[in-house]
Amino acid sequence: MKNHIIAGLTGQSGAGKTMVSNFFSENGFAVINCDEVARNVTKPHSDCNKELAELFPCCFDDDLNLDRQSLARIVFNDKESLEKLNATIFPYITRDIEDEIKALADSGEKYILLDAPTLFEAGANKLCDVIISCVADRNIRALRIAKRDNIPAKLIESRFNAQKSQAFFEQNSDYIIENNSEPDDARSRCKDIIEDIKRKFNG
Repeated sequence: MKNHIIAGLTGQSGAGKTMVSNFFSENGFAVINCDEVARNVTKPHSDCNKELAELFPCCFDDDLNLDRQSLARIVFNDKESLEKLNATIFPYITRDIEDEIKALADSGEKYILLDAPTLFEAGANKLCDVIISCVADRNIRALRIAKRDNIPAKLIESRFNAQKSQAFFEQNSDYIIENNSEPDDARSRCKDIIEDIKRKFNG
């Protein structure tokens, strides 16, 4: 019998996943941040960067440092380029995620949260026992991202258009967190979800 449970956290850009992830961390979940994993696999001179530089040479300097904003401008405006990026980077990310899950489980962690914006695209949903998705109205998300990332509205729209719809997340998740209002409302929903997950895990 498996001695741990893996919850996948995903959802729309700007829907408040970071706040939710932090709340789960404060309530007994070991968190694997897949953005951090992605940054690790795309360090200069990594095998992943060597492959990506063949596909997107304009996004790398001579030392194989990745210019993430340049890459984002390309892939969020061209579906074929996004698919090439995903097909290259996701196997590296998934391998590292599996290693982290094993290390956490071996150390006795019962509750593991996989914080993964591209959970479904990477196929990492197959590693999860339950899926939690954050959603919010498009205009609210756009305002949050503009404030957080200081990027132009056109790039925000391109990012949104490259992502899955709210209906997709609602249809493919065990839990939905609507994050349109006060943070306390989302935290209350998180608390209910955490209690439900722990209750089911403990029988």
